[in-house]
Parts: sequence; structure tokens; C-alpha cells
Amino acid sequence: MADKQISLPAKLINGGIAGLIGVTCVFPIDLAKTRLQNQQNGSRLYTSMSDCLIKTIRSEGYFGMYRGAAVNLTLVTPEKAIKLAANDFFRHHLSKDGKLTLFKEMLAGCGAGTCQVIVTTPMEMLKIQLQDAGRIEKQWKLMPETVAAGSVETKSPTAMQLTRQLLREKGIAGLYKGLGATLLRDVPFSIIYFPLFANLNNFGKRGIEGPAPFYVSFISGCLAGSTAAVAVNPVDVIKTRLQSLNRGSTEDTYSGVTDCISKIMRNEGPAAFLKGAYCRALVIAPLFGIAQVVYFLGVGEFLLSFLPKKDN
Repeated sequence: MADKQISLPAKLINGGIAGLIGVTCVFPIDLAKTRLQNQQNGSRLYTSMSDCLIKTIRSEGYFGMYRGAAVNLTLVTPEKAIKLAANDFFRHHLSKDGKLTLFKEMLAGCGAGTCQVIVTTPMEMLKIQLQDAGRIEKQWKLMPETVAAGSVETKSPTAMQLTRQLLREKGIAGLYKGLGATLLRDVPFSIIYFPLFANLNNFGKRGIEGPAPFYVSFISGCLAGSTAAVAVNPVDVIKTRLQSLNRGSTEDTYSGVTDCISKIMRNEGPAAFLKGAYCRALVIAPLFGIAQVVYFLGVGEFLLSFLPKKDN
């Protein structure tokens, strides 16, 4: 019984640690993804991920690549912990009646993706504003005619200032703008990722019951993560556009998911839905590869082993 009692807290700790390590490593690429996805025809500042990162360092310094990182580092712990622990919870309960079929694995992923948006939506909402602020500032300097007067802050707002502004102007719903698009991204992502990882990882298992080596778990996490990330990238573009509050005067605004899809198709073409896809794959692959290694190493179980055990 002792193992079962510590399993959920251990999974939460593992998910949190994995999220912190992963975000620290790949956040600059995530910033490039957001800026590439947000720029529209007529207001393009960046031609590629490397071009975006180089220009960001030149104009904002090294730490400019980590704009919005504090929000991610604060909220990624509960977000990753909820996602990974929820998937394990659903898989455990769905396998009680027999073999865990592919459909049941997808159902467990669906449940995990649905649970995580409680944290993901406000985290992404705040992160996107902070990440995109540098793009708007640089656009104002290089192409002032494309930026509406008064839309550029002389000093970049902090996460707390943005939170207070959104709560004051729109209430709690302000933090959950783009909830529908976030669900449309995260639920399919989890439906693809978790079954794909489990089946790839099974190929490297030592025997029927033995665990796969840690490098197999890492590679499986990377492959499953990048595949799922590219598959749902069109919805990620829509979500990013919907959640961005500041825009240039020549850039489109959107009233909802369908309006966003139709305007992107009409003004930018279908290729726009793949903007930032390789950046997102480069972000998600190591993020989930690291997560699976942390799970494999049992870091959470190791930390919890130092707690005093209750006497029966």
C-alpha cells in the first residue's frame, strides 16, 4: 500500500521537475515560435527561428529571449504535473477491466489534455503577451506605420500587471481567453502523444515486464512529442493569434476560432497554419523526453523516501 500512497505525489513532483528543467532549456525557441506565429503578411520582422533569436539578442539582450519565462516556470509545474498524473490516473482506471486498448489509451490522453487547460490557458495567455511585446516594440521602431498609436508600452508590463489588468477589465474570463482553441490543441495533442509514447517505449522494454532503458524513454518521448506538436500546430497558430492582445494597425483581429481560420486562409494561405511548426517540435521534443527520463529515474519517489513513514 505504501507505494500506492506515494505514487500520485511522486508523479506530481516528477512532472514539476521535468517541466522546470525542460522550460529552462527550450524557452528561447518557444519565444521564437510565438513571434513567428504572430507576425502577419506586411509586418514580417523575422524570416526564421535563427533570425528571430539573433535579432532578439541584438535588440533586447540575452535575457530578452527569456521574456515570459517567469510565468512559465511558475505555472509549468502544476501544468505538467496535472497532465502527466492525470494520464496515469485515467490509464490505471481504464485498465482495471482488462487490456489497455489503443482506444482506451487515447481516452486517457483526452482526459489528461482536458484537465491541464485549467492551468495552461492563463499561463499561455500571460506568456504570449510577454513574449510578443518585443516584436511589437521592434515593429514600431522599424515600421511605425504598421503599429497603432498608443499600442506600444514604453516599458514592458510584468506578469502581475497584465494579470491585474485582465482581471480588472474582463474578470476571470480575461485570463481564459482562447480556452476553446487551447482545448482544441491540448486534447488532440494528448490523444496522439500518450499512446504513441507508450507503444514506442514498449519496443525497448527488457522482457515482458521489465522497464525500457532510460535512453529509450527519452527517444520515445522526443519522437512522440515532436509528432504530436506538428500535428496540432495549426490549432496552436489559431490559439496564439486569439490570445494576443496587442497588434499592429495593419494586422487582423479575430472574434473567434472560425473567424481566425477564415481570415488566415483568405489573407495568408494554408501555409500560415504551419508557422513555427519546427520551433514547436524543437520545444516539445526535449520537453517530453526530459519528462519521461525524470519519471524513469524516479526523482519524486527518491525525494519522498526521505519523509518519515507512518507506523501501521
